[in-house]
Amino acid sequence: MTLLERYRGIIEYFNVSMPIAETELIYQDPFELIVAVILSAQCTDKRVNMITPVLLKRFPDAKSMAEAKQEEVFEYIKSCSYPNNKAKHLSGMAKMLYGEFEGKVPSDPLLLQKLPGVGRKTANVIASVVYHKPVLAVDTHVFRVSARIGLTRNAKTPQHAEEQLTRYIPADLIHKAHHWLLLHGRYICKARHPLCDQCGISGYCKYYTIKIKKE
Repeated sequence: MTLLERYRGIIEYFNVSMPIAETELIYQDPFELIVAVILSAQCTDKRVNMITPVLLKRFPDAKSMAEAKQEEVFEYIKSCSYPNNKAKHLSGMAKMLYGEFEGKVPSDPLLLQKLPGVGRKTANVIASVVYHKPVLAVDTHVFRVSARIGLTRNAKTPQHAEEQLTRYIPADLIHKAHHWLLLHGRYICKARHPLCDQCGISGYCKYYTIKIKKE
């Protein structure tokens, strides 16, 4: 099987089985999403979705969060992982967003990366989810799954994996591909015990092919 055939088969499967692919983070506008994504680092979406309703009721926009003390932000997110760092990031992000971007979340990934707490992955999530930009956020799930099933080869970093994936995934599907791979990794292609018997793309999977041969 060629690499192109593998991509075509996997994309076709997800297009049919998961035509609507969305983040599991709950949000109403770009500001709420950027807050949720910052909180989601090394934290489950379920936990983030428990935190954000009260947090965003108190700080519904960049202005209100920018004017608050970092200590107050901390009180609302202390059940999250690394709350001190995230409170610092949220406070700094809101201040820059309000002071330099008139409170509006930019769509350009490079501009987004100027915000405290926003790296390449977070910027790509915002740009793709909100603005449907053809950029692909590579988190631990996407990085692991794309390598395991054979979509990437010898990718040493998330950015390297991103470059390989976006080379073969059609631009109009890139914003979906992040969710396809992430959700597949979260629920089927798990890190320690992948559920190969429940997988719809095993016929295109490099890992599964090797596993079958060993058996």
